Amino acid sequence: MSPTPRPLSRRWLRAGVALGATAFVSLAALPADAGPNHANNTSSKLRAAVTPEGVAEHLKTFDAIADANGGTRASGTPGYAASVDYVKSELEKAGYHPVVQEFEFPFFRELSPARLSQVSPVAKDYATPDDFVTMSFSGSGDVTAPVVAVDTEFAPPTKETPVTSGCEADDFGPEVDGAIALIQRGGCTFGAKALNAQAAGAVGVVIFNSGAPGATDAFAGTLGTTDVTLPVVGTSFALGRELDGTTARIVTDTESETRDTYNVLAQTAKGDPGNVVMVGAHLDSVVKGPGVNDNGTGSAALLEIAEHLGKVTPTNQVRFAWWGAEESGLLGSEHYVTGLDEDALGAIALYLNFDMIGSPNYVRFVYDGDNSRYGTDVAAEGPTGSGAIEQLFHNYFASQDLPSEETPFSGRSDYGPFIAEGVPSGGLFTGAEGVKTAAQAAVYGGQAGVAYDHCYHQACDGIGNVNMKAVDEMSDAVAHAVVTYAMSTRDVNGSGKGHPVAPPGQAVTGQPTGTGTSSGGGLHDGHEELTR
Repeated sequence: MSPTPRPLSRRWLRAGVALGATAFVSLAALPADAGPNHANNTSSKLRAAVTPEGVAEHLKTFDAIADANGGTRASGTPGYAASVDYVKSELEKAGYHPVVQEFEFPFFRELSPARLSQVSPVAKDYATPDDFVTMSFSGSGDVTAPVVAVDTEFAPPTKETPVTSGCEADDFGPEVDGAIALIQRGGCTFGAKALNAQAAGAVGVVIFNSGAPGATDAFAGTLGTTDVTLPVVGTSFALGRELDGTTARIVTDTESETRDTYNVLAQTAKGDPGNVVMVGAHLDSVVKGPGVNDNGTGSAALLEIAEHLGKVTPTNQVRFAWWGAEESGLLGSEHYVTGLDEDALGAIALYLNFDMIGSPNYVRFVYDGDNSRYGTDVAAEGPTGSGAIEQLFHNYFASQDLPSEETPFSGRSDYGPFIAEGVPSGGLFTGAEGVKTAAQAAVYGGQAGVAYDHCYHQACDGIGNVNMKAVDEMSDAVAHAVVTYAMSTRDVNGSGKGHPVAPPGQAVTGQPTGTGTSSGGGLHDGHEELTR
């Protein structure tokens, strides 16, 4: 049976539905008896109040929730519903009136390991993930059929000969009916290729890598739709060539359906509602693990800060967000942003994102807001004001004698929808599957040649996978940024009112060091693949 998320409280669920995505400028305020208490209204005071022990208590709870719910806190599962309940309860204890925003999303998971084998002319089994990977939102099936290549010459793409394999219905001849369609990556989305194959009568799909530099290995991608009912896998370029003309077997056992999930939002009682400082972290894990570093750390730090900011009287309203379905493609933040009307969107002065801030082999990465380290050919363009946010973080770390370096706006975390709407954005990241260099190990400690987070997106991402020294340093930096901007955003938006609209261009003159990482922003499997 498919697991069903436990029902959420009707009282607060109705409140989230009634307010919708356009009413957060006028959320219910804190109780009147909170009063104008200015405790924790400076960086030093808030940082003293926000302790690693406090963050660790929230992390332990997230870990326990996962343990009690099949080892996961993924959106659409009981573990995520319990995480939402916990965050909501803690916010209420701190005096907030949180709103839970419901939305539908495509849910996917593998129920058992996939298999791929050549039946003839040579019997041969292939291994996952080295040889092949099940595509997210693949259908289930056990099929054996001839492998038929679709409009491909089995050559890497060039400017003169780009890949278009499987992008048009006309690419599929009658021989695909009843066969396994073999399609080269590139030219359109994986979902489009798979749906075209399905319409042509294929019984399964193999999408092999393009063969371009850096795109030769087996890869994980997402189809982005629950409409595909065929088994679909991604393979290396070499294996695609090897399978052409053979008879093969594909076995996938998956669950792909539409489910409900939730964002949690809460904001300060005081402060200018026309100049909102928005701070977010995704609350969900991947299906495969508890997600205590990714992203229990960002979620726990925000919860700890919100609890200690509750009685502050800020100049600007501060709005906290815990996003759902980030691991399915930034869906919670996208749902929120696209639901805002023009006035509500324009009132957001800036957005701060914290996705993984406790990686075991960490580096202090700051998002490259001015695109000085990573140009726009590599990263999303930071809107006006994003460079000033980057500057603030580098300067803070420098004030603490802590080196910092940069990571690009790769579009792979919840800042993406905000950047797309011109909202100045920034944040912190301690590394995912990227490998720490020898130069970084010399500056930050840890192990060179080892991933920043060796348990990234795995079952071992539990409480033992978190570096509390990193959490301590990074949560202080988060607190510093939140309270600084709660009091003034003029270095970001000049007028101190809403987000700016002039072209970007701030330069950073702070204290960044090192070579950075190009795998920034959380690098969640398959997010970038929607447009390949």
